[in-house]
Amino acid sequence: MAEAYQPRLKGVYQNEVRKALQDKFAYANEMMVPKLDKVVLNMGVGEAVADSKKIKSALADLALIAGQKPVATKAKKSIATFKLREEMNIGCKVTLRRDRMFEFLDRLVTVALPRVRDFRGLNAKSFDGNGNFAMGLKEHIVFPEIDYDKVDEIWGMDVIVCTTAKTDDEARELLKGINFPFSN
Repeated sequence: MAEAYQPRLKGVYQNEVRKALQDKFAYANEMMVPKLDKVVLNMGVGEAVADSKKIKSALADLALIAGQKPVATKAKKSIATFKLREEMNIGCKVTLRRDRMFEFLDRLVTVALPRVRDFRGLNAKSFDGNGNFAMGLKEHIVFPEIDYDKVDEIWGMDVIVCTTAKTDDEARELLKGINFPFSN
């Protein structure tokens, strides 16, 4: 029987990062070692208010980046000054778990972030207090899946990495272990 495929980053986590975290924080048992829970990608498309075709383009681009079908996010309430009505599509999001999450993080760290212009590292203070890390990208075209010539508009996107860590320090060490390029 052939061995099942496993993402490279998942192997790094299981073989190196878990042991390093166990040694550093001296957990009582193996289940206390923090792990990656999910990655949420979010793309706000404010221009979709005027042109509904833009949301279709954003959904297609996010599907290419994530490798899974995103859902459109809807406005919660109407805002007249922005010509925004309740239930109008104004963005898209996708949640990645397990192998797809590891594949995405691998591409983010090794391919996409080095392609960001004037990149000086991620802010090590971008944690929420509960071990979750959030970052923003100004251009979604840094991912190799997006063909620059076919893009009609460049959108920014949010990347939220959720972990099972109890503190920000534990989460920071976990992300450092999988080569997140923190600035300080």
